[in-house]
Amino acid sequence: LARYYRPYRMRMEEQVRACLAAGERVVHLSSHTFTPVLNGVVRNADVGLPSDPPRRRERAFCERWGELLAQRIAPLRVRRNYPYRGYDDGLTTGLRRLYPAERYIGIEIEVNQRHALGPRPAWRRLREAIVETALEMVAQTRDGGRDPWGGSVHN
Repeated sequence: LARYYRPYRMRMEEQVRACLAAGERVVHLSSHTFTPVLNGVVRNADVGLPSDPPRRRERAFCERWGELLAQRIAPLRVRRNYPYRGYDDGLTTGLRRLYPAERYIGIEIEVNQRHALGPRPAWRRLREAIVETALEMVAQTRDGGRDPWGGSVHN
């Protein structure tokens, strides 16, 4: 906790606070993995996109991102709010309590560890697809001044 988590969390909180103070909106993406089997139950997803359901922009972001990922790598099983709910305790949940939905989107993408432990070429392809589609999603907020998942862009 002292060596990795707390410094990371403090740095992320500082960066989000600074961006918002400068009038920017923040799309905060955090990457995690999950075990393929938990307590004897097989988890039936390749990628999970937890969001806070009442936060309409986050929900729409995850819906669209999931579609892009599934199109890029088929057959990829992408589920929203899986294997955890987007409002479970975590860094993004804590930041959501501080910042309004129209200024802050926090997504903790979850990837099944079977991919990270599987064949290297497939794992590389999945990582590339995640990064490329994430960049596409963020870029959509800048194109034409319209936020395709919830309102006008004000930068």
